[in-house]
Amino acid sequence: MTLKPSRRAFLRGSAAAAAGAGALATSARAQSADPLITEVQPWASGLGDGVDATPYSLPIRFEADVIRRNVEWLTADTISSINFTPIHALDGTITPQGCAFERHHSGAIELRKQDYRLMINGLVDRPLVFTYEDLERFPRENHVYFCECAANSGMEWAGAQLNGAQFTHGMIHNMEYTGVPLRTLLEEAGFDASAKWVYVEGADASSNGRSIPMEKALDDVFVAFKANGEALRKEHGYPVRLVVPGWEGNMWIKWLRRIEVLNAPVESREETSKYTDTLADGTSRKWTWEMDAKSVITSPSPQSPITHGTGPLVITGLAWSGRGAITRVDVSKDGGITWETARLAKPGERMAMSRFYLDTDWDGSEMLLQARAMDETGYIQPTKDQLREVRGENSIYHNNGIQTWWVKPNGEAENVEIS
Repeated sequence: MTLKPSRRAFLRGSAAAAAGAGALATSARAQSADPLITEVQPWASGLGDGVDATPYSLPIRFEADVIRRNVEWLTADTISSINFTPIHALDGTITPQGCAFERHHSGAIELRKQDYRLMINGLVDRPLVFTYEDLERFPRENHVYFCECAANSGMEWAGAQLNGAQFTHGMIHNMEYTGVPLRTLLEEAGFDASAKWVYVEGADASSNGRSIPMEKALDDVFVAFKANGEALRKEHGYPVRLVVPGWEGNMWIKWLRRIEVLNAPVESREETSKYTDTLADGTSRKWTWEMDAKSVITSPSPQSPITHGTGPLVITGLAWSGRGAITRVDVSKDGGITWETARLAKPGERMAMSRFYLDTDWDGSEMLLQARAMDETGYIQPTKDQLREVRGENSIYHNNGIQTWWVKPNGEAENVEIS
């Protein structure tokens, strides 16, 4: 087997990898005179901060490295660009809003609740305009869903490129949203039962808009105004965004301002020249909304190397599927030759991320780490070669191929492909 390492070596030392990669710390052991235990330390010698020192708390300074990051050469300007969730440094499944990835087409706008309006028009009995306060008066729901950019892992189509889980798979977050089902608002306006589509549009300068089949709109789409229990962040569409469970993030319209009921799709820029899948023969297919089952090992990984030496090792990562709940994740240490079934932290939830763990012992040998997800429909995450057999190497979107980390004897890891 041949290893193809990443071609972006300048990212190799980014983030946590610089902090002690390859160090061989000893595991817990009996010790008679550790001064951190036996001697009074500075933090126990005086008083700490009062309750009002930080009215809205930020992470402690020792966690200052756990931040979103962009890759400068991906786009010409940050106004129409993306940054990446530090998934390598997180655990559990809920993504804090403050480090959940951003994707903008004309920058994040400031829109006050008092100035917010949402219009429903088209094939309805009563065209309506809702204020933010109007939305709060409808019966609301809470759901945990992942939001993944269709371009997540897109740079990896042609081979190993970006050296870190944050950069290869970080265009994703998983949050608890609070809002009103879109069906409720459409029923309030009296939508035409024969209508086949809705067109949803944002209030920012790009007027980002997407067509959604009515069947999906009436199923689980909802209009959200809270995330993880608090107001949406500006970069996530404050004060109101659309949530389209399991479908590509470009459809989760931020700063939602208009919903038009139609009998046909609009065929906007974002569903014709963009967010369509180019195949090997040069043709493109559209309406590929669902995000197929996918997984990634977040630790060990290039930004989260093994620093404790040999012995007990927790291999962990994330899995998700736009088709439903994750039911199983397998982990391979030898590049897909053999597989072990990982432990899910809890039963998979529909269109939400699952955390998996494989508790093992590491003897210092090289590993080719891979994860493979399965969902409740029976779908199994494919290899990159299986995807390329159908779509070639010129695609951008919907790359859910199996990722490989080459873990070296010193504990460092690198993004590679196996052929």
